[in-house]
Amino acid sequence: MRTPLLARSTRTLGGVALAAVLTLGGAGLASADGPDTDRAAVPASSQASAHGYWTSERMEEAQPADELVPGEGDASPDVEVGSPLTVPGQNAANPDAKGKPEGKGKPAPQPAAGAKDTVGKVFFTQGGVDYVCSGNAVASGNGSTVATAGHCVNDAGTWATNWVFVPGYDHGSAPYGTWAATDLVSTDQWVQQEDISYDVAFAKVVPESGSGTLEGTVGTTGIAFNQARGQHYTSYGYPAASPFDGQSLESCSGTASDDTLGGTLSQGIPCNMTGGSSGGPWFLDNGAQNSVNSFGYNTQKDVMYGPYYGADAQDAYSEAAAL
Repeated sequence: MRTPLLARSTRTLGGVALAAVLTLGGAGLASADGPDTDRAAVPASSQASAHGYWTSERMEEAQPADELVPGEGDASPDVEVGSPLTVPGQNAANPDAKGKPEGKGKPAPQPAAGAKDTVGKVFFTQGGVDYVCSGNAVASGNGSTVATAGHCVNDAGTWATNWVFVPGYDHGSAPYGTWAATDLVSTDQWVQQEDISYDVAFAKVVPESGSGTLEGTVGTTGIAFNQARGQHYTSYGYPAASPFDGQSLESCSGTASDDTLGGTLSQGIPCNMTGGSSGGPWFLDNGAQNSVNSFGYNTQKDVMYGPYYGADAQDAYSEAAAL
């Protein structure tokens, strides 16, 4: 796998310099906004193109999309917190109904302990370059909502194209097929201001054929908002930069602490996962997702930061889940 593409440009936000890894192009997307969210609707023709675009070779060559914060910054305003909410997950109605395997299909070692097929890879194109993140199928009204990071769907106000989710990805195999985005939703703070504290996104997806849902195919995990800070988390993702190769699901765990280095609203946990793990879920001990892999400081080794799932993240989720 290629190493992450760093610092094509540098943008400054609240005293924190962010090394931008993405140069974006979002042709063919129609924007629609909720109260505190931004949404892009993907035309049916673009959905079909996305399914056909992602060959096993392109998946293997996709570059990790990550955000590295190279310096200290000023504290952000307090995040808006609403009433605690936990939406329970759902088991798959037919967990053996796998789609046609794609890719090389090589024999694979067992995934990280406790890993779920709800977790998978996210592939997308930005500015003519193919990128990879991670994501997770979460409980929703439409049964097909994926949680990921904001920088895995949008950068500088422009939306990603060829966006697909591959649940259960394992060593080149896509056992449940590819699921193309019909809509991409992120927080207004990320899309309009590039505020890393709100690096949150959700996507509604559809299968390549048929009318199935993620919930009915791989199941969904619960998702929680406005929870107490400083809890114990287990994070999952597909790190692709050395020493990892992006071919298997990895995990790390630890108790979250506030960001005292950069002053963001995010929390950090001990974690050595690298680029490619962006957008992977953080699970509370009760199994509900409560954040995503977002960024790390290049001056602080083996710490992964994730955004606090407060009221604004909940608004983005609610919009995507109701589509």
